Formats: sequence, structure tokens, C-alpha cells
Amino acid sequence: MLEIGMKAPEFTLPDKDGSLVSLSDFRGKKVVLYFYPKDNTPGCTRQACAFGESYNAFREKNAEVIGISRDSAASHGKFADKYALPFILLSDPELTAIQAYGVWQEKKLYGKTSMGVVRTTFVIDEEGIIRRIMPKVKPDTNAAEVLAGL
Repeated sequence: MLEIGMKAPEFTLPDKDGSLVSLSDFRGKKVVLYFYPKDNTPGCTRQACAFGESYNAFREKNAEVIGISRDSAASHGKFADKYALPFILLSDPELTAIQAYGVWQEKKLYGKTSMGVVRTTFVIDEEGIIRRIMPKVKPDTNAAEVLAGL
């Protein structure tokens, strides 16, 4: 279980163009790392668009926004193009970062239990230390809450 004050788990994953991106690439910047269930679903789209609309404000605070889901790089490419998302989307079909950050959990929907990504946001400081953990965030308010906390 990750906790505030712990070193954020390192990862290297492909972005929407297939280029590898590592958490360590962002040393010296804050990282807003958010995990979400699936591209092009209503909640995930609202959350991504809110981060996109606030992206310049995050950059002004020396913060990079990174979204991670199990979707393929190709899916991320279409999602980013469709909604003009300016930030990084990483593909994690093997659940490498998703499990390292503890967001692969049991979920219940309409009485059925399954495993899936629980929408969670982490704020990581310039040294790679977790400064904030926001579990089960609401897609409509997540970006604004993170920005207010920076």
C-alpha cells in the first residue's frame, strides 16, 4: 500500500505514439499521475477533458499531467486526437504501473464483482516522492481539486 511520503514506484510505458516514457524523465517537476478505467467512456472523457482544459495552469505550476489506463497506444492516440488532449497518456495493458500503484482492485457494478482500475490520482513532487493520494476521485472535479492543491 502506497502512502504519502513514500518514493513513487518507477515505471516505463509507451505513450500514444509508442515512445517510451518513464516517471524519472520528470525529475525536477511535479507529476500529476492519474489512473483511469477506459478511453472514450463518459466519466473518463470528462476527467481527461478537465485535465486538458486546465493543462496550461498545471504547466504554470511546474507540473506535468500523465494519464494511465490499460488501453492500447493506438486507443490513446485516437482518444487524445478526438478531444485534443495536450498531456501524456500511457498504455499499461500488462498492469505494470497499475499494480505498482495499487489501483487494480475489486469493483462492484450492478451487483457484479470484477477486477478493474479504480480511478485514483497521485501528486508526486520534484524528487519523486508521493505528496498526495486521491482515491476514488470524481471525474468532474478531480482536475480542479488537484490544481487547487498545487
